[in-house]
Amino acid sequence: MEHNLAKQEILEGKAILGIEFGSTRIKAVLIGSDHTPLASGSHDWENRYENGYWTYSLDDIWEGLRDCYRNMTLDVKAQYGVPVKRLGAIGFSAMMHGYMAFDKEGTLLVPFRTWRNTTTGEAAEKLTELFQYNIPQRWSIAHLYQAMLGGEAHVEKVDFITTLAGYIHWQLSGEKVLGIGDASGMFPIDMETKDYNREMIEKFDRLAAGDGMPWKLEAILPQVRLAGEASGVLTEEGAKRLDPDGVLEAGIPLCPPEGDAGTGMAATGSVARRTGNVSAGTSVFAMIVLEKELSRVYPEIDLVTTPSGELVAMVHANNCTSDINAWAELFREFAESIGVTVDKNCLFTTLYEKALEGDKDCGGLLSYGYLSGEFLTGLEEGRPLFVRTPESRFTLANFMRVHLFSALGALKVGLDILDKEHVQVDEILGHGGFFKTPGVGQSFLAAAMETEISVMETAGEGGAWGIALLAAYLIRKKDGESLEAYLNDQVFRGMEKKTLSPKQEDVEGFRKFMEHYRNGIAIEQAAVEHFR
Repeated sequence: MEHNLAKQEILEGKAILGIEFGSTRIKAVLIGSDHTPLASGSHDWENRYENGYWTYSLDDIWEGLRDCYRNMTLDVKAQYGVPVKRLGAIGFSAMMHGYMAFDKEGTLLVPFRTWRNTTTGEAAEKLTELFQYNIPQRWSIAHLYQAMLGGEAHVEKVDFITTLAGYIHWQLSGEKVLGIGDASGMFPIDMETKDYNREMIEKFDRLAAGDGMPWKLEAILPQVRLAGEASGVLTEEGAKRLDPDGVLEAGIPLCPPEGDAGTGMAATGSVARRTGNVSAGTSVFAMIVLEKELSRVYPEIDLVTTPSGELVAMVHANNCTSDINAWAELFREFAESIGVTVDKNCLFTTLYEKALEGDKDCGGLLSYGYLSGEFLTGLEEGRPLFVRTPESRFTLANFMRVHLFSALGALKVGLDILDKEHVQVDEILGHGGFFKTPGVGQSFLAAAMETEISVMETAGEGGAWGIALLAAYLIRKKDGESLEAYLNDQVFRGMEKKTLSPKQEDVEGFRKFMEHYRNGIAIEQAAVEHFR
């Protein structure tokens, strides 16, 4: 958008803001009427492992949100010389799943338990059997039931449970609602009613009553909202909480809060049947919009929805780029130790591009970037691990290549199931940090999926841009205009994208790597058992 026009839209309060809480970064993206980014801000943060759970504190959440928002306004000030007083709409999104439980006074009962925790195996297994529907360990209902099974004292006091996005939206608007995509990672959705599955709720209520719980499940879950449905406005208190300086006005419409899976679909325009996307950052997940339900229940496959309520097969791996980031930091530290200052973008670009020079099968190297457990490969805990034989070709190119391949290893295990189900996909789009260096992560994903992969010029903007698009849809959609039509006609029409086809030698190299990867899981398991 032209500079003066962008400035005018900001002054008139027409710009739209999207904020997403990722695993390692909170990002804000301000967009104009043409949906292009006008300004951005971010805040780096990191989860911590405390008392057996991966968590973020409430102080982490609010300090991070305020700093991210402030940095966005500083970017606006630097570029356009104006303050941000009003906005056309705001959307909040965050990591899906997890467990935030509150009592009647709105007090958090136990520290936030994130999607990364793999402590709910018993509950997930029992609920999957009860519902005859896959309930992954990450899902909020699995966390709730595990707390019940464990006899945790706080469960009787529960008045409301929600996700991180739902919590932020509630605190800023007073509305206990959740976008259907995020809600589908809390509890199963009925595809006919576009609401929680009534039969399954009744089954769970019988379990809860048998344990003496004083609440009904539906009463403690957030209400479900479809993309484009009214979901409250920024309250006076919420405006002050987001912007303590008091510049931002209240009354701004908020779109339904969504999870990072839903915003990934929006950010790639992958909301129609037979489309799909892969979001790759701290975790990695593939989202394929289905034409029909799968033939049976697969523990490896989540069934969730698009922000508009279409059925989606989700393959989610807990670990992706965290170990790569740690190695990059080690290389940066080495460079500084010998007196060389390396720009972060230059460092990552150099390392990623080096991977293209490696042997197709990574030269016999093997790695597992498991900072946390990985359900897809049967690991309840993680130990980042690098292994080689005396005969392995230990070069920097192979070292980087194996870590990038490994970032997709667990995902591939789940994708193979969809192949056996003959799930058809017309287009796969990639987005997230894994794809930021042009042609590298994209070509490796093409080799892993053995199909064409497209990346748009907005791939690096990720979910913050995606939730901004959903906020734009809230206030700009025409009567009866579907989310699919809005994205196709108003956002992505004419947008440049780069498509790479898999090279046969890369496909064969990835297949050989996967043989080592599958066979080596026992090494990772031994590390978990013996290295503490």
